Amino acid sequence: MKSLRKVVDKIKPNFERGGRFGYLHSTFEAFESFLFVPNKVTTRGSHIRDSIDMKRTMSIVVIAVIPALLFGIWNVGYLHFLSIGQDADFWQMVGHGVLKVLPIIVVSYVTGLGIEFIFAQIRGHEVNEGFLVSGMLIPLIIPVDVPLWMVAVATAFAVIIGKEVFGGTGMNLLNPALTARAFLFFAYPAWMSGDTVWVSGMTRGGGEGIIDSFSGATPLAEAAAGNLENIPDALDMFLGIIPGSIGETSTVAILIGAVILWYTGIGSWKIMFSVFTGGLVMGLILNLFAANPFMEIPAWQHLIMGGFAFGAVFMATDPVTAAQTEKGKWIYGFLIGILAILIRVLNPAYPEGVMLAILLMNVFSPLIDHYVVEANIKRRLKRAKVKRT
Repeated sequence: MKSLRKVVDKIKPNFERGGRFGYLHSTFEAFESFLFVPNKVTTRGSHIRDSIDMKRTMSIVVIAVIPALLFGIWNVGYLHFLSIGQDADFWQMVGHGVLKVLPIIVVSYVTGLGIEFIFAQIRGHEVNEGFLVSGMLIPLIIPVDVPLWMVAVATAFAVIIGKEVFGGTGMNLLNPALTARAFLFFAYPAWMSGDTVWVSGMTRGGGEGIIDSFSGATPLAEAAAGNLENIPDALDMFLGIIPGSIGETSTVAILIGAVILWYTGIGSWKIMFSVFTGGLVMGLILNLFAANPFMEIPAWQHLIMGGFAFGAVFMATDPVTAAQTEKGKWIYGFLIGILAILIRVLNPAYPEGVMLAILLMNVFSPLIDHYVVEANIKRRLKRAKVKRT
């Protein structure tokens, strides 16, 4: 690393302001920050020394999603060979999964980071590390057979419309990864719903070679159709051995990531807990009415079906788009859980409501914080017996 540091220091003056390649300063700084810890410190004013910067924060989140990614890679291969009725060992399943998942990740990062670099160059700003997380989350929340060009278009839409038009990292109103998924869902619904999009080879191959006894329907699709007898058992859903988006199926892998985020303080445990609580409460309320088969599903099973757990852990806790006040986090998360199950059960055309619930609450999170702050001000003024002017 010392030799690499010397090389970087040697060519660095060429990329400084006024240097030969000064116009590429933002790009060079981004690569230098990726390779080494920035040596910049605060030189004036009041400040707090903290080892956690954006680079470390984003890196921890990426580490937290690795269990879901690794399981998703294996599950893609497992379901593929199961669908065609062929036996395969562990490494054959992993190999097939890598061949399917890795190109999606590469396209996501190349497209998103490319746009980030272009905007940084135009504005003359530094390239922020925010997309390191979004670039990983986008592949994990889409079906494995989505064409790569669609991934590129959705990623570009999320970065430009969902992020850069608001000012870039830290200024966006909506979660970029969910913005990409929403774009795909509404622009190309045939690739984001149905029984053939969740298992590798079922869509592009037209189902050729798929054994008759295999169904690519997700548990949510079966529940929405009223086929409760076809829903996998709770253990399979908890482990994630079911069709679904690449990284959303395994609740146990997601919970490992939740522990990492909680232990490091990167993800708000209050938001995670309140999302699960809200989902459980709404599930229990719907159980009381049981007007359709979907309402009869035990409330706790909703927490391990679809993308509920993934959304609660990795999407709802986005520090930019989530509520910032402590009380607001409880309200924000609880409403996400309530809305997610409500949309899931009462909307037969869209049995997965987590994405819409989080995006909706992203819009309302500033309002929640506003009223929490106003309530605190009024309470303190009342306590001090001072009239507001």
